Amino acid sequence: MSEHILVERRGPVQVIRMNRPDKKNALTRAMYQAMSQALTEGDADPAVRVHVFLGVPGAFSAGNDLHDFMAIATGGEGGLEVWGFLAALAGSQKPIVSGVDGIAVGIGTTLNLHCDLTFATPRTVFRTPFVDLGLVPEAGSSLLAPAILGRQQAFALLALGEGFSAERAQAAGLIYAVVGEEDLESAVMDAANLVASKPPEALKISRDLMLLSRETILDRIREEGEHFQQRLKSDEARAALMAFMMRKKG
Repeated sequence: MSEHILVERRGPVQVIRMNRPDKKNALTRAMYQAMSQALTEGDADPAVRVHVFLGVPGAFSAGNDLHDFMAIATGGEGGLEVWGFLAALAGSQKPIVSGVDGIAVGIGTTLNLHCDLTFATPRTVFRTPFVDLGLVPEAGSSLLAPAILGRQQAFALLALGEGFSAERAQAAGLIYAVVGEEDLESAVMDAANLVASKPPEALKISRDLMLLSRETILDRIREEGEHFQQRLKSDEARAALMAFMMRKKG
């Protein structure tokens, strides 16, 4: 397990916390693997009724670690850990609740498309700059976002790379509620415990009926992943990533 992923059991709730504050919770391959393991083990444990995702104050996740991106863009291989996490996320048998504060970029946004309830603070901004980096949407977002937000809001989020404030995200249907920073974790845990209190078999059937076919979502994640890997090795993406990293250094 990665030292940057903290997994905690609080009664029937499993809390998965991204904890790399110095890098704004940019996700490494080890972090993906740890979250995948937590989801898989939690799904297999009858005592776990709900998964919860949290970040740190001011940063849910800044997205993928750019050094991993650049390693692939310059000839390296990778992506199995990401695929494992996305498969576990899309295939989760337990409800998922998330609490988002501050930065939510890339997977920090698209992860929430798989959640049953997402709470966010007023200072949160959801952003997916895939196209700006010469890349394509991931995590099944090209399928889920139009279904949840409608095509035009999804295009603004995924293709234009527009930032969605918490208020806009709630209006669009991306998140469930906006709560104060000091209330975020308690609101998330209250909701998770309420979900955990429901009759589990009836809840599972009801949740499954509301979800798109898991196989359909996994097929789209695979298709996106193939394009993503190809794009990472393209001249267009390499130039965009290098320019972005130079701006960060500047």
